[in-house]
Amino acid sequence: MSGKKRRKLKLLSDTVKENKGTLVEVKQDTGELQSWPDLPEELLDLILSKLTLKENIRVSAVCKRWLSVAVSVRVLNQPPWIMYFPKFGDFHEFYDPLNRKTYSVELPELCGSRVCYTKDGWLLLFRPRTHRLFFFNPFTRDLIKLPRFEMTYQIVAFSCAPTDPSCIIFTVKHVSPTLVAISTCHPEAPDWTTANYQNRLPFVSSIWNKLVFSNGLFVCLSLTGWLGVFDPKELTWNVLVVPPPRCPDNFFAKSWWKGKFLAEHAGEIIVIYTCCSENPIIFKLDQENMVWVEVKSLDGITLFTSFLSSHSRIDLPGVMRNSVYFSKVRFYGKRCISYSLRDRRYYPRKQCHDWGEQDPFERKYNSSLCGSVLPGELDKTSDVCFGKRSRRLNVNVNASILCAFGYNAV
Repeated sequence: MSGKKRRKLKLLSDTVKENKGTLVEVKQDTGELQSWPDLPEELLDLILSKLTLKENIRVSAVCKRWLSVAVSVRVLNQPPWIMYFPKFGDFHEFYDPLNRKTYSVELPELCGSRVCYTKDGWLLLFRPRTHRLFFFNPFTRDLIKLPRFEMTYQIVAFSCAPTDPSCIIFTVKHVSPTLVAISTCHPEAPDWTTANYQNRLPFVSSIWNKLVFSNGLFVCLSLTGWLGVFDPKELTWNVLVVPPPRCPDNFFAKSWWKGKFLAEHAGEIIVIYTCCSENPIIFKLDQENMVWVEVKSLDGITLFTSFLSSHSRIDLPGVMRNSVYFSKVRFYGKRCISYSLRDRRYYPRKQCHDWGEQDPFERKYNSSLCGSVLPGELDKTSDVCFGKRSRRLNVNVNASILCAFGYNAV
């Protein structure tokens, strides 16, 4: 081999070695930059929020940083589903706010009825033609009839699932500012029990439900913001000496008395005041000092509010926490309107509504928020249509049916 060829081969060999060293260094540097534990927190949060509970727990063992993010997005609970009542026919829609999917199922049992209250996976409905109140579970299709009752008002609630022996159905109606009529019933009772109670303070019940069951008591929010409390064991009724929450003078809309919601969480009484031109104001009752205190954070709690019942959830996905979900679904069923206390804004943007203007019994708004549903964990199935495709959906009610939600899928 000539000297020229040897020199060329040596130069080529040296070049390859240098390139190999460079490649190794680049790979090592790239490996450091793309190390999984060093993923940006926003990206890590997005990935981990898509995992199941079991996968989330496994991922949390990778390192301390992943553990922190995994715990922050861990889903230990499921949000309620919204149930829409049709204008015509028997097909009812179910909207899952977590996955933003809509299902439909035929429920002929609900023909001619309207929702009064929802809780623990059950609807309490009234059929005006027969003057019948009855319970219905839309997933198990169980139906429990109640004694006939003349429902001239809609202020009605129940304490727990009707399959529980301690279940009590409660209604209240103001006869005069200083007198209310209260009726109660048990699922297996032959008749309703009605009694009149005097008020120490004026109490005029709202035309829409502002009722919760908390610590063994039914708590009612009056038209003007006073709290009435009924003890079903002692059969006593009291209007608490707690002045209504104070809001800015320009806060209220013309239907301010309807744009209020009452909720309960772990014994805490919460009131949400809304106005079409302002962000919601949330108050919590300080039960020790008996005063309303405005809160700027819900400490991870999620509230689901509507005219007929409002409820709370904990341990939902991170994006749903510390928020209030309202009664409209926008963008053709793709997004439920919510207000984030952390960000102090509505989602989607510019979705301020005068909730007091919505009528839950108007045809296009007649809907109900159902209990959390976990696909694949049920002993019964229903024929469900998802979008344009029909399929079998296995569901299991894991929490309370909530409340009648207004619907406007645009």
